[in-house]
Amino acid sequence: MPGAPEGQWWPHRMLEPAWLHAHHRRFDLLHLHFGYEHLALEELRAVVEALRAHAKPLVLTVHDLRNPHQVDPGPHRAALDLLVPAADAVITLTPGAAERIGAVWGRTATVIPHPYVVGPTRAGRPDTRDHRDEFVVGVHAKSMRANCDAVAVAERLARTVSTLPGARLVVHAHDDEGGRSAAEDLRERGVPVTVRPPFSDDELFGYLEDLDVSVLPHKFGTHSGWLEACHDLGTTVLAPDCGFYQEQAPCLLYHRTETALDHGSLDDALRQAFAQRPRWRADPRRRAADRVAIADAHDLLYRAVARAREPAAVVPW
Repeated sequence: MPGAPEGQWWPHRMLEPAWLHAHHRRFDLLHLHFGYEHLALEELRAVVEALRAHAKPLVLTVHDLRNPHQVDPGPHRAALDLLVPAADAVITLTPGAAERIGAVWGRTATVIPHPYVVGPTRAGRPDTRDHRDEFVVGVHAKSMRANCDAVAVAERLARTVSTLPGARLVVHAHDDEGGRSAAEDLRERGVPVTVRPPFSDDELFGYLEDLDVSVLPHKFGTHSGWLEACHDLGTTVLAPDCGFYQEQAPCLLYHRTETALDHGSLDDALRQAFAQRPRWRADPRRRAADRVAIADAHDLLYRAVARAREPAAVVPW
């Protein structure tokens, strides 16, 4: 993106009304996924109005019913209150999220699942975990998103892991301010933690391949791309029951609310994983076929909304 430092997210030009007015002949529709939380509501409304001015359809994929980066749910809810009714078509990843969209906004969302995250070649490698005795549990603080409760989750896991023969807990935090703060809190509680830069894709996949269990330390959320990567690689996921994670892929659930972690259910889920050693690994060939089907589903939807926005034909007298 012009003006963006290398490797850094930058607001997309298609979210600038002036760009839309100047370049509306260069595109057929706008499909919005993420990356609009920097816009004030009136700025977002101006984007919608610019699209309507040029009869350009808006397709919205609702990945998050609650923005994982924002403590206050209000701004994201206000954005969805604008975008969901305004969209020509709404997509989401799971039936549960679609049901919630229908209940809140009266819109029928098309359910199109998340495609694979790890490519078939990498996902098809032999699983080396089948030939080792240790049991490795991982928690990753990432950049301490607003929905991340890694300190409380890791502290509880450390107690449980210490009672499981051959089990080991691995905790990572990013080297930004939030990650370093989380690391200090964990060390004060006696939990070892590694502070490091964010993983590259290859590093992340290697990290997940070394885990038997990856625990999502979320206080709130809807869907997870991290879970999808784990499913590609056969890493068991322990996820909170606050979202629709189990509808994305098989996983074990523990109970929590935004303000409280249920220690007993987290212990039970980890002990179940330790005793049963589930390996819910996606078939790479099936995931590759699913990716084609997902692309086809988007193509059909794009064509339908584009036809619906075409000007009516003028019938001569």
